[in-house]
Amino acid sequence: MPHRPLTFAALGLDTMHAPGMTAGMIGAGAVPKGFWTEGEPVPLEAYRKRFPDVPRMDDARMLIEDPDIDLVLISFIPDRRADLAIAAMEAGKDVMVDKPGCVTLEELERIRAVSERTGRIWSVNYGEHFEQPSVLRAAELIAEGAIGKVIQTIGLGPHRLNRPLRLPWFFERARHGGILADIGSHHISQFLLFTGLKTAEVTTASVANYAHPGEPELEDFAEMLLQGEGASGYIRLDWLGPDSLPHPGDGRVTILGTEGYIELRKYIDLVNRPGAHHLYLANGSRCEHIDCSDVPITYFNQFADDVRERGETAMTRDHCFEVMRLALTAEAMAARFGRLAAAS
Repeated sequence: MPHRPLTFAALGLDTMHAPGMTAGMIGAGAVPKGFWTEGEPVPLEAYRKRFPDVPRMDDARMLIEDPDIDLVLISFIPDRRADLAIAAMEAGKDVMVDKPGCVTLEELERIRAVSERTGRIWSVNYGEHFEQPSVLRAAELIAEGAIGKVIQTIGLGPHRLNRPLRLPWFFERARHGGILADIGSHHISQFLLFTGLKTAEVTTASVANYAHPGEPELEDFAEMLLQGEGASGYIRLDWLGPDSLPHPGDGRVTILGTEGYIELRKYIDLVNRPGAHHLYLANGSRCEHIDCSDVPITYFNQFADDVRERGETAMTRDHCFEVMRLALTAEAMAARFGRLAAAS
């Protein structure tokens, strides 16, 4: 007997990831029943143009309490995501939330407790892991033994600030969550993926404001080190990307194994090949470029299956929570430099 279509609602359209998450679930066969957001956030116009038939509701509770809706997608302001997700899970909904899934360790523990008690799924869409073809192909190559045992990852996440698109909450650390919780969670998820580790610890972390004197709480540069059993990870992030870049981010990852290495150029390969989704592999017998543009993205289909079957094929609950634990731990312990040091 065929499954009935899943139904979903979008709550909060405060990041540009909201349209992509909605499109991903529609592509997986789910049916949007409505959306809610406060005010007129920047992504709203693009959302309406892309999904003109999805109705806007005046109150989030109308969607959360609708018994005919199976799941909610949350792209609200980060410091409002935890309470919204908890309300949705208490109402019997599964949840996909934009990263960061929440902004404090206390919120994370509340979410974990509700998820475990209700049995509802809380899935953070770590997009640079789940929606990047080169990352998925790299994981396949590592599983095949192409570079031996992974002993280190280096993740670089330079981003354009896109100042005209940012609302005031983005520049308030307590509301935004900070750069390590936000962009850093992408790279932590990839570190665990490539190394095969279930857990790790943050050995050092730092944040700084070097280039934005008018935004005293903005963390425009950050570093962190992760250590797990037999592998380490270095992550560097910034909001200093030049406006000439054709993509908001220039995500890069180097994966070092005992028998070779892989380098990913996810979005841009500045002086070599056009386009995106580039993977470079070097080992004992191969030294080549691999175009990953035809690698299928499975996250949304797997998430839909997990909602139906109560599975963990898109992402395990332990992985989801461990990534956010590490990201929020790094943010909480980070040394502060530049203008941030002067303000602390």
